[in-house]
Amino acid sequence: MLAAEAVRLLTVELLRPTGIPVGGNFPTLAGPRVYDSRGATLTELDQERDYTPVLAVYTHESAVEAAGPASGFNDSEASVVLHVVAELAVSTSDGVGSSPFVDAMADTDAEARLVLAALVAQVRRVLQFSAAGVGWRRLVKQVLQVEEKTHAIPEFGLRFQRIFCTFKLAVSDDDFDMSRPGLPDPLGSVAADLPEGSYAKAKLAELASHFAAENPDQLRIIRGVASGPGGVSLPIGQDDLIP
Repeated sequence: MLAAEAVRLLTVELLRPTGIPVGGNFPTLAGPRVYDSRGATLTELDQERDYTPVLAVYTHESAVEAAGPASGFNDSEASVVLHVVAELAVSTSDGVGSSPFVDAMADTDAEARLVLAALVAQVRRVLQFSAAGVGWRRLVKQVLQVEEKTHAIPEFGLRFQRIFCTFKLAVSDDDFDMSRPGLPDPLGSVAADLPEGSYAKAKLAELASHFAAENPDQLRIIRGVASGPGGVSLPIGQDDLIP
């Protein structure tokens, strides 16, 4: 479902707006470190800090269901589960001589926990309440649930500075106009409003190129024969159905 991918791409664009330079006024503590369907790499960490706030955005699942047992063919309800992973990333190793890798900080730190909580709150603020999030809310009809889970392994006494934030969303389903090429609405109109040069606009333009218009032969003539009085056959029909 394209609407599900659009929600994710718009989320990335809102959390990492196009045109803001590194060191500029980004909407969250993660700054430019907002990643589409992946985590941060070692080279992307801030080596001058004890930890680096980062965000990763994933489309977890999507579904389209009939609105009810008596609903029409196009009367559907669509939903998306969006995962936003917020973490305070550090460079770490397994302690047996392996190469370092990126993971969430595993230390218990009350101040770091507040930073992480603020990061998650900023995500919700941008998506659900900010003026910049209007396009996102055109796709998302309703936020059904927001669930936040801290990554922990209690059996080993580990609590990572990582929160899995799950958005369960009711969205507008893809509405295809087969006579026009490109993306279905409401995705098409949302994509058109994105800033030029943005990551989301470029990705959606790639998707749009795969959807050509479809123009089947149109019905122009209907003809038949009806029986008239006395067994007379009467031709019926219309020769030009196209206005």
